[in-house]
Amino acid sequence: MLLTNSSIGGALLSMTSQRSELGKKGEKIARNFLRRQGYRIRAMNYRCPYGEIDIIAQQRSTICFVEVRTLSSGKYGPPFETLTHTKRRRLTRAARHYLYRYKLTERDWRFDFVGIILAEKGPPEIELVKDAFPPTR
Repeated sequence: MLLTNSSIGGALLSMTSQRSELGKKGEKIARNFLRRQGYRIRAMNYRCPYGEIDIIAQQRSTICFVEVRTLSSGKYGPPFETLTHTKRRRLTRAARHYLYRYKLTERDWRFDFVGIILAEKGPPEIELVKDAFPPTR
């Protein structure tokens, strides 16, 4: 079988599309899960010059910046292990942007993490880590 640039590009696009759909499905599951845990959702997919935050929620008076990671299996380790220092730094900058933009700098805030494994069979495995990491420089 001869692979051309267009056939390889199509395969990559398909993989990217599948990953995007998996991520969207995971964010929807996470949003519903967080609501059941007593969180109030303030924003989804907040974008700013520093990056994107999947979910911004509130639990009591604390603002929670939630990173969601969805995997199709736990074969390569738990979702939390995919959260790099670079991503934490981007999330910190984006969170500070949100706090300044909406004049919430005096509020308590933290980073929470929702890891989801969506296997082909069975219900999703959901793990919530509150205060998952400190703000990063």
